Amino acid sequence: MLLGLALLYVGAVLFLNGLWLLGRIGDREIAVINIFVGGLTLLVALYLAFFENDPESIRAAALTLLFTFTYLWVAMNRFNGADGRGLGWFSLFVAITLIPVTIGAFVEAGSVLGMWLAFCWAAWTFLWFLFFLLLGVQKPIVRFTGQVTVVTGILTGWVPGFLMLDGILV
Repeated sequence: MLLGLALLYVGAVLFLNGLWLLGRIGDREIAVINIFVGGLTLLVALYLAFFENDPESIRAAALTLLFTFTYLWVAMNRFNGADGRGLGWFSLFVAITLIPVTIGAFVEAGSVLGMWLAFCWAAWTFLWFLFFLLLGVQKPIVRFTGQVTVVTGILTGWVPGFLMLDGILV
């Protein structure tokens, strides 16, 4: 159930961040959802790390914090006027970190849900790499990155998160 909660709001923040990149949401307004989801995923990660406190939960917490830090950094950049290059390079760190996570998810996928989760990790890895290209090395791919972010938010977060919370996807 905790995964469904987190995914629903990860879907929301990705969907809205994609719309922001496409020029449909203002810079200061987008910070609200990033702060909220950053805070929510921080709470989820802390619960996993300190209350579940087993190796798999601590691993899940560490990976969740990659999302948390990204969302909070996006929000902070909306207030401090930074150009995002630091966030871009952090995105490369995340993308590289997630390559073995993605490979492991495909190797361990023993169900439809496991395979879907492996594809999610692949999509998130690709998305963070796009943010590296967009922000870190300033490639002119804002429209493409925005479109990919919207689709990724819907398919890897919003829809599955809702289905998990509704008990349809378990």
